[in-house]
Amino acid sequence: MNKTILITGSTDGIGFETAKSLIELGHNVLIHGRNKEKLVDTKAKLLKINNKAQIHSYLADLSAMNEVKELASQILNDHSKLDVLINNAGVFVVANQVTQDGLDIRYAVNTIAPYLLTQLLMPLLGQDSRVINLSSAAQASIDPSELLTESRLSDGEVYAKSKLGLTMWSFQLAHTLGDEGPVIVAVNPASMIGSKMVNQAYGVAGKSLKIGADVLVKAALSDEFAEASGKYFDNDYGQFRLPHPDATDQHKTKELTESIESVLAKLGH
Repeated sequence: MNKTILITGSTDGIGFETAKSLIELGHNVLIHGRNKEKLVDTKAKLLKINNKAQIHSYLADLSAMNEVKELASQILNDHSKLDVLINNAGVFVVANQVTQDGLDIRYAVNTIAPYLLTQLLMPLLGQDSRVINLSSAAQASIDPSELLTESRLSDGEVYAKSKLGLTMWSFQLAHTLGDEGPVIVAVNPASMIGSKMVNQAYGVAGKSLKIGADVLVKAALSDEFAEASGKYFDNDYGQFRLPHPDATDQHKTKELTESIESVLAKLGH
């Protein structure tokens, strides 16, 4: 059965490779990007793979929370159900660190925006739907107050903190919703995959993007992930594993999630 699947950040990297795989399998794919020309080009490339594919394009800068809201509004208007949401979009090395909302762009895109988008799209996400959040093997403890201001730490340090933050709210939301909500799972697609992000950060080509795309397709479609809500899949090991200890500390995950809610409330979201 064809599924409707949204992939954020799908104009290049793992997101694009995942979209290609899902289009080949005949699924309806909602692609997202922040560059209009790249979005048009991506849709054209995907239609060459399957000219009968149902592809919907959405333009939004996920560093701006008002654009996240607008993206969700458009999707809610266009669709009655979302089978899978893949929160893939992320940043590592950035030129400008502060967003228009006064947030650190790395926390905004990697941690806060996917939370807001997931919450706003919840009306489309049934109990049989899945939310797949792209985590990382790089995870470092984050104090909730760090979400509020620009960080002076290195890109690598903030990236690791932002990915743990994403993993933490994934666990907390899965716990809060329980059986009433969609499956919510965090996935490390594999370390040092050859994305633009890895090349910018480390100056290396990296491993095949298909390694990451294959695990995201598996997370989206396979029975193995049907009961995986509140779990972390580590593709460096090819199995479910425990993430950083903070993600399994319910007091810390609750505190972090409440901090995200507080940030969004201050911004009027």
